[in-house]
Amino acid sequence: MEPLTEHRRVSGPVVYGFLRLINVSVARQAALSASLAEYCHQHELSLCGVFTERTTVVHSGAFIGLMDVLELPDTYGVVLPATSHLGPRGIAAGRGKRIAAAGARLLLVRGEKKPSPSHHGLSGPVGDLTRHCGRGPAPALEAES
Repeated sequence: MEPLTEHRRVSGPVVYGFLRLINVSVARQAALSASLAEYCHQHELSLCGVFTERTTVVHSGAFIGLMDVLELPDTYGVVLPATSHLGPRGIAAGRGKRIAAAGARLLLVRGEKKPSPSHHGLSGPVGDLTRHCGRGPAPALEAES
């Protein structure tokens, strides 16, 4: 009898890491690399390589290399510690668009902070419900007695 699927070694979707390390200590680099590896392990992703950018130029060899591997078949996405690793806002926005255009997912170890409802002028349970815009019915309000 063959072992159950849970007991077989199955490789997850293929991803590549990207780190922007300018004036970063060796210890910080090791910690960031370890965070990418741990994230991939927890989410059953196959981390096949990490591209490290050490310059401030827009078209660095590391980013060009990343874009090249995104063209490979079976590549699922790019793992970053945070969006800041794509560069300053203007550069990061363009790079994010290029990654999306390549059909790859952008996976963040530390997700972006979402504003709380109070930042939109909405507060309390009614404000939360009025912001519901997903598929399916919105949760019903409790009737007052």
